[in-house]
Amino acid sequence: MKTRSKYYRLNYQITAPEVRLIDDKGRQIGIKDRQEALRLAQKESKDLVEIAPHAKPPVVKIIDFKKFKYLEAKKERESRKKVKHVTVKEVRFSPFMGEHDFKTRLTQAEEFLKEGNQLKLAVPFKGREITKKEFGMTVINKAINYLSPFARVIKSPYFEGRVLVAMLVSQKGN
Repeated sequence: MKTRSKYYRLNYQITAPEVRLIDDKGRQIGIKDRQEALRLAQKESKDLVEIAPHAKPPVVKIIDFKKFKYLEAKKERESRKKVKHVTVKEVRFSPFMGEHDFKTRLTQAEEFLKEGNQLKLAVPFKGREITKKEFGMTVINKAINYLSPFARVIKSPYFEGRVLVAMLVSQKGN
């Protein structure tokens, strides 16, 4: 997943006759003509980079361009690290399951929620079980009631084909 880097005009690519000049420490030097700005940049053996091309006059900065690109890429990597990845874990129940199996699945669901994951409760119906939808609804509502101290419902029970589904999210994350 490669992101497109932002394009900056450098040195002689800058076409505006007058520019607002900023030095490498961020201090504003003032409005200068392009040739004088280029001369100042060459004197410091740095590049003249157009930062805000749509401003009137365009804003240019005297900086070392390679260092600037490196710092920008580093900032981008840092911001990508801070993005929280949400995973959805699924726990499947049966409309006619035993009490012990039900409790085991609920403890697993509780662990998923404590880890901060989203939880998908699913009750698939096989064959003629689909005629007894109320049993599936009972099972999923019982699970939601048990998990209510740890989670909140973001999608109440609904059917996806032959599967009754509900989505929950951890309360500690929100």
